[in-house]
Amino acid sequence: MSEQITDQQLVERVQQGDKNAFNLLVTRYQHKVMHLVSRYVKNTGDVADVTQDAFIKAYRALPNFRGDSAFYTWLYRIAVNSAKNYLVAIGRKPPANDVDAEEADYYDGSDALKEHSSPERSVLSDELEATLFRAMEKLPDDLRMAITLRE
Repeated sequence: MSEQITDQQLVERVQQGDKNAFNLLVTRYQHKVMHLVSRYVKNTGDVADVTQDAFIKAYRALPNFRGDSAFYTWLYRIAVNSAKNYLVAIGRKPPANDVDAEEADYYDGSDALKEHSSPERSVLSDELEATLFRAMEKLPDDLRMAITLRE
């Protein structure tokens, strides 16, 4: 295939029920979203979880995507909100200012300070993992399988 499929074409295909089109969108933006989330969430494992949560939310909301903005702009907003919600859930205050979308594209996370494990952090991580597993169990079989295979 010589021509690049646009985001809008992929979104329309997803809205028509093509799950493979969503996989292409995930592949296209997975690293960008992870870099963006890492600006908010410092633990590498949690970054992956929050990124996955953002893509799940996007998949569920795609039928209502109107295209008023570019797909990545819409996905960016979902990812930022997912990261902020995660920070609130673990008892941290999210930053007042959002990361600029263009700045997030080029951030590699290398200057992030590593969090040190603590008993409290370990318990929170275990609780988050259990919550994610319960949420995954509620997903339709095909979506759960796609996420499981993807990760």
